[in-house]
Amino acid sequence: MQSYLAAGGECPICNLYRLTSPASAIAALFGAETVDGANLADVVAPTDPGLVVAEGQLGTMTWGFPRTDESKVTGKKLKPHAVYNARSEKLGSRFWRASFERRRCLIPVSAWAEAAGEEGRMTRTWFSLPSAETFAFAGIWRNSPEWGKVFTMLMVPGHPQMAGLNDRMPIILAPEDWEVWTGSSAAAAYSLCRTWEDRLEVESTDEPWSRRTRAHAAAQQLSLPL
Repeated sequence: MQSYLAAGGECPICNLYRLTSPASAIAALFGAETVDGANLADVVAPTDPGLVVAEGQLGTMTWGFPRTDESKVTGKKLKPHAVYNARSEKLGSRFWRASFERRRCLIPVSAWAEAAGEEGRMTRTWFSLPSAETFAFAGIWRNSPEWGKVFTMLMVPGHPQMAGLNDRMPIILAPEDWEVWTGSSAAAAYSLCRTWEDRLEVESTDEPWSRRTRAHAAAQQLSLPL
């Protein structure tokens, strides 16, 4: 997997995570009802299906909101791209606002990866929580005409332990904040858009960053400060 840059040439933003707990355990942890057909992928990349807790149910959605642009040459619509994360300071934009206000979700995660090393020889460094096998990222979702139900994760300034790898990270929600995120007002939810303060578990590996589950999808992925 190559590193995808946000518009404006900023650092690559999280585009790989893993989930190793079985779906039944995840449903029990989040007190969610499992939807028929919910499946589990060990490693999840943009445009892959991932497990999401939304409206009290654990189900599968596609990672990335579709965005369709027009060709500057022909004026015709291009194939949709997956915008797979949203910066917290941009949640008031037209692209994200309705989903943030009405459709917030939890993204179960075991760890997420950042690229380390020289371009062309990057490896995966995994970050997780020392005290939790499974935790939750803050997400938003919507039902799209292009790909059905889709989700994206939210980004805030990076943790000090990520220095040199990325200046952004996903929002990690403590268990006591899960219900606040999904069921309270947008203002209350926005108060949770902050950098994780506790220590992270760091696992440096020699696993090539370029190894991904769906390499053909690389050209269809964007991370934009919308």
